[in-house]
Amino acid sequence: MRRALLLLGLLSGSALGEPQVLLAPSVGGPMRLTASGRVLKTRPSERHGALGQNLRRLTASQWPGATVQLRFGDLAASVEADGEGDFHFTFRAPEGQPFPAGWTALSASVRGASTTTRALVLAPDAPFLLVSDFDDTVAVTGVTSPTQLLRSTLAADAVTQPAVPGMADFYQCLAARAPAPGFALVSGSPIQYLGRVERFLDLKRFPPMALELRRLGLGTLSGYKPPVLRRLLEEVPAPVVLVGDSGEKDPEVYRQLALEFPGRVKATYIRQVGPPSPPERFEGQVLFESAAEAARDAARRGLADPACVAQRFQ
Repeated sequence: MRRALLLLGLLSGSALGEPQVLLAPSVGGPMRLTASGRVLKTRPSERHGALGQNLRRLTASQWPGATVQLRFGDLAASVEADGEGDFHFTFRAPEGQPFPAGWTALSASVRGASTTTRALVLAPDAPFLLVSDFDDTVAVTGVTSPTQLLRSTLAADAVTQPAVPGMADFYQCLAARAPAPGFALVSGSPIQYLGRVERFLDLKRFPPMALELRRLGLGTLSGYKPPVLRRLLEEVPAPVVLVGDSGEKDPEVYRQLALEFPGRVKATYIRQVGPPSPPERFEGQVLFESAAEAARDAARRGLADPACVAQRFQ
């Protein structure tokens, strides 16, 4: 009973008066780029430690039907949030006028709140778009252990969440090659954790990434990744490099993606997590235990900068 009362106390008075717009950094191609996010009726409080903050984020009331004003560069759009407060809009370049390559401001506003992030238009000569998983690929979350995953989800924050050793250096060496690739993170972490994930990536020195986080609901309990991955490959014409782990379904999802988009997947890297799986599960993919293994393989393939790899993985 005491624990229940404590939980109720944490959830009560858990928000500030003004609404909040969650807008994820995006990535797109020269002709199409999708902006997405969620609108909350009230901004969750950032006080009372990691547990309190995480509970407030997860229980914050969404704003169904909110009118969201979006702006990407010189383009503007008005969209209506769905029944969960989520919104999506695909900006399309005027005919014959592709979006300029590079990072561009992306903003969203509702009555009483606004936010600005950035969107990457991948250059036509970009060597690839790296698409990465989050749980147990770049962050240690214990996704194969319900107890450890619950502890990581509720009791950790951007500071205390450990990174998988060497993965930031691996990604930095991919980013160090010329011309530079783009980066996108597709994660089962809830959209309410957008700020937490962004701060984690920044604190742990990962390259800037577009973020695709899960909208929690009955329809996203499973199979949430493939539609996002398909959209990214449809909007971004560059080849892709896929990075995930063996703890869930990344090998299977990535293999299916390679079948659906022949010639688009340059390489797939899978971090070994938990008990070993049959080798045929990783056929055509690079299975690695340490980031150094993946980085050295990427350098041999011309995906990562060799000097960076030699320096960071001595």
